[in-house]
Amino acid sequence: MNLKKACSAVMAGFVAMVGVIPGGLPVRAAATGSVVINEVAWAGSADSANDEWIELYNTTALSVDLGGWILRDDGADVLTFPAGTVIGPQAYFLIEDSETAVSNLSADLIFNMSLANTGDTLQLADAGGQVIDTVNAGGGVWYAGSNANYATMERIDALVGDLSANFASSTGGSGALASAGSAIIGTPRALNSMSTPPVNQPKVTALFDQGVAVMGETVTMTVRADNLSELFSYGFELVYDPAKLQLGAVTAGGFLSAGGTVATSFQSGLVAGEAGNLLVAEARTIDPKVGVSGSGNLFSVNFTVVGGEGGQTSVIFAPGSFASSTQGDLPVSLLPASLGLETGMVEPVTLLQATQGIDRYQIRLNWMASLSQPDHYRVERMDAHGQWQILAGVAGTEFVDQDGVLNGGNIVPNLVYQYRVTAVKGSLTSQSVTISAQDSRGIRGDNNRSDRIDGRDLERLALHFAESDLSPAFDPLIDTTYDALINGSDLIDIGAAFAQRYP
Repeated sequence: MNLKKACSAVMAGFVAMVGVIPGGLPVRAAATGSVVINEVAWAGSADSANDEWIELYNTTALSVDLGGWILRDDGADVLTFPAGTVIGPQAYFLIEDSETAVSNLSADLIFNMSLANTGDTLQLADAGGQVIDTVNAGGGVWYAGSNANYATMERIDALVGDLSANFASSTGGSGALASAGSAIIGTPRALNSMSTPPVNQPKVTALFDQGVAVMGETVTMTVRADNLSELFSYGFELVYDPAKLQLGAVTAGGFLSAGGTVATSFQSGLVAGEAGNLLVAEARTIDPKVGVSGSGNLFSVNFTVVGGEGGQTSVIFAPGSFASSTQGDLPVSLLPASLGLETGMVEPVTLLQATQGIDRYQIRLNWMASLSQPDHYRVERMDAHGQWQILAGVAGTEFVDQDGVLNGGNIVPNLVYQYRVTAVKGSLTSQSVTISAQDSRGIRGDNNRSDRIDGRDLERLALHFAESDLSPAFDPLIDTTYDALINGSDLIDIGAAFAQRYP
């Protein structure tokens, strides 16, 4: 017998619906295996031994109320889940030792854990004390994971119990980062690297085009069929949280219509016009009535993220969803989609420094990269009117302000300039970091850069006297007071240093 199907059948009959959480999602009562300890980062990370975390996974199609549940370590109660704690359907729940243990994902819960490298026995019990799941119940060393390369211990099949053969060391690949930015060899809040479904399993999978999104971002969820035989029609009810996702366009794929060569009827709409339950259906309208076999995209749905920052959301198939041939419903697994919802914050640069460039009349900026892996860095300089002007967008962590830079350059010796650097990722920006700098290699007032203040400097000033930066002939090298006007203040700079020479 297929172990996964058997477990699913038992679980479906054992678990009862007991209530509703805010947002209208039903909640399941506790049942053995309904929530499992899915991944354990017992070794920490390459950055810190304290980067420990535990991931739970809800194996059911409904939310589970974790309020009052207990996590035990070697028989001792180490964590009681706060009232109101809920894990969504087919969703992950990330427990971290500190908020930075997984630095680019927000924790669902934080507590000061201490997992022994030599092995612990972990137990998850509901509010009534019933044991829901265990890991390493027999004691001894961990089934998997490594304190050499800091790989986590992953559960291979979420519906199979506490067996050493059902755990393996992670190969990573989810893009998660540890406390100092190193790559985590693990998959927090994502499908375990060792949990690939059987290749030939008939299934319909909902999958977002990205693993994490931020407020205001539009994401696409594709619903794909794999290894189906003689598919003739389908009807799915997709349940989503309207407090987190706003429905956009629903578009037919090409699988059922064989790339548009076979006529079909494609329909979509919200149940009773209310957000949260989307019906999508398609059927072939041909004679003779034959289906299509193989794999391909059924349809796609666009959502805009409208809430839920720092958490996660799922889109699941409601009971009654089906895929059928002309002979009846097909045996097919319906796999939901999960999306991480980040705060949308971009970490600023650190250690910003400003020094004189290699050549004269240059100012060099350099900084430590943002931990958010931004698309680029925006470099700005404050102009004579007190407004920030963009000098460049750079991919690296260095920029040189010099002649030829738009809105920059024309460095006046011993004049203090204000700069700021901002990390940019998509439509998001970090907090800007500012710094002051000057090039001291020269004489302020030497507006023709001859290294001597003489009659030529006075002549140039006189020819441009009373001009502002709105004048076509305005020369910023003469504006030594950086006030966008060539006047007596600039003349004072010449007079104060007249006849001086550099060096």
